[in-house]
Amino acid sequence: MIYKDYYKDLGVAKSATQAEIKKAYRTLANKYHPDKNNGDKSAEERFKVISEANQVLSDPVKRKKYDQFGADWKHYEEAGAKPGGFDWSKYANSGGGQSHRSSMHESDGMFTDQGVNDFFETLFGQRSSQRRGRRNVVTKGEDLLTETTLSLEEAYHGAARLIKLNGQTIKVTLKPGIADKQKLRIAGKGERGIGGGPNGDLYLIVKIAPHSEFHRNGNDLYRNLPVELYTAILGGKTEIKTLKGKVTVNIPKGTPNGKELRLRGLGMPIYEKKNEFGNLLVKINIFLPENLSEEEIDLFKKLVVLRK
Repeated sequence: MIYKDYYKDLGVAKSATQAEIKKAYRTLANKYHPDKNNGDKSAEERFKVISEANQVLSDPVKRKKYDQFGADWKHYEEAGAKPGGFDWSKYANSGGGQSHRSSMHESDGMFTDQGVNDFFETLFGQRSSQRRGRRNVVTKGEDLLTETTLSLEEAYHGAARLIKLNGQTIKVTLKPGIADKQKLRIAGKGERGIGGGPNGDLYLIVKIAPHSEFHRNGNDLYRNLPVELYTAILGGKTEIKTLKGKVTVNIPKGTPNGKELRLRGLGMPIYEKKNEFGNLLVKINIFLPENLSEEEIDLFKKLVVLRK
C-alpha cells in the first residue's frame, strides 16, 4: 500500500493550522482545477490528490485519525509484505454491516486498491474521491486589482472608463468628485468561481493626474491669480478660469501681494452629494508693469515724493 502524505500534497507542515490548510488548498485548487487546464490529465490528477488531502486535513476528526494511523501506514509500506503489529483485517468487515472481505485480500503481500479504498471508507466514514468520482469543490474566484488615471477635469465632471481584463471589457462610471487613490469595488468582475462558486470582485484604484493651474486638497482647489499693480492698488475686477468656467473676481482696493481670496462653491464636487462643492482659494500674485514710458516713470517719481 502506498503511503499518502497529505501534508506534503498540500505543501504545509504537520503543525499547520486549519486556516493555513484552507489557504494552501484554495491556492492549489485554483491552479490545478480541470476547468482552468483544458483537459490536462496531469493537472486533473493533481487536483484529485489535493482534493483528497484537503478532504481529510480540513476535518479535525479525520485529521486526528490520519495523524494517529499515519505512522502505521508508513511502517507497513517499508516492511513490504506483512502489516507488523497492526490488525488491518479488522477494517475489512466493518462499516454498516456490509462485508468488504472479498476486496480486502493480499496480492503479493500488498492490499489491492479496492482494499485501500474500503479501508479509507471505514476509517474516515466516507468513500474516497476515487470511488465517488470528482467532488464538486465550490470556491469563490480570486479578486483582481487594476488602476486608471483621470485628469482633474474628469474628476470634476465625472467620467467613464473601459477596463479590459481576462478577455472581457467592463465599463466603469466614475462619479464627480472622486478622490485621488480612491478604491472602487466592482462586484463579480474578478476571476471566475470554481465549481459553480461566485466570481471574485474587481478593485479599481483611481489616480488623479497633476494639473498645471490647480492644486487639490480634499474638496478645495487652490490656484494663483496674476493681478496688475494698478488693479491691486486701485481695486477693480479681473477674470479668472475655474473648473466650472470663467468667472469675474472683485479685487479689493489695496490688495497686498500673497493675499488669499475664498470663492465659495467653486471647488470640487463633494463625492455622492448632489449640488455640494468645496471652495476655490485664489492667491493674489501682483506683477509689475513692463516697458514703462518716460511719462509713467515721472509719475512714479512724483508718487515717491508724495509718499515721503
